[in-house]
Amino acid sequence: MDGSVSGAPQTPLRTVDVARATGYSLQQVRDLERLGVIPPAARSSNGYRCYAPIHLRALRAYRGLAGAVGPVEARQVLAELRTRTVAEAASAINEAHVRLARERAEALRAQRALEAIGAEADRAGPAHQGEHPGEGVDEGEGDWMTITELAGALGVRPSALRFWEQEGLVAPERVTSLRARRYGLPAIRAARIVVALRSAGYGVPAVRETMASLHRLDGLDEARDVLSRRLDQIAVRTVALLQAGPDLAGVVTSAHEPEAL
Repeated sequence: MDGSVSGAPQTPLRTVDVARATGYSLQQVRDLERLGVIPPAARSSNGYRCYAPIHLRALRAYRGLAGAVGPVEARQVLAELRTRTVAEAASAINEAHVRLARERAEALRAQRALEAIGAEADRAGPAHQGEHPGEGVDEGEGDWMTITELAGALGVRPSALRFWEQEGLVAPERVTSLRARRYGLPAIRAARIVVALRSAGYGVPAVRETMASLHRLDGLDEARDVLSRRLDQIAVRTVALLQAGPDLAGVVTSAHEPEAL
């Protein structure tokens, strides 16, 4: 609710009113206006800012969107929503939902890959654990993938896979005479886990240590915890985006109703 009554004149809101209603500081409200997150405020005859319910709506929308996609991207999206058509704005918001769904799907694939590695280690027995982690059938994958195919499946650039290879995180299991990389199931599984760990904010040294320890029980447990926390974080971000939905819709529709300002 933005406190307005349909058809009734709206009392201008002061900066302090907006700050109190949204939980932002006075300076944050001014900064977010300067960055284009909220529309420019009208000015009174004495030069003071005069805000309206649309500014409250935009700030609430920004808070939820920032929780879902990060503050930098949220600022960019909110600044652009008012200049786009309704269809373009709706598509931009929908893309955030799609990205979160994609991140969750990839984290779940990484979980399955990790469990497959653990199962293979159990079948191999203590004497052979870690020799060929992850061999076997991985549902949904072929026998081999090229670097382009694997990069596309993971949503990363081929250069990222080359970098991970240099860092000892993921290695192709075959390089043809033309130096074309081919990744088998163990490498595909490892790559999925690397993507999830990197997305969770782990640096290359920490990822390297985790990948090297996957044949150990404690290594598997640590990776399981990381992936579980990753899924929890995605769930929190998804809820934040859902909560921002009505306010985001209000920002979009108000952009085509100048009288609302």
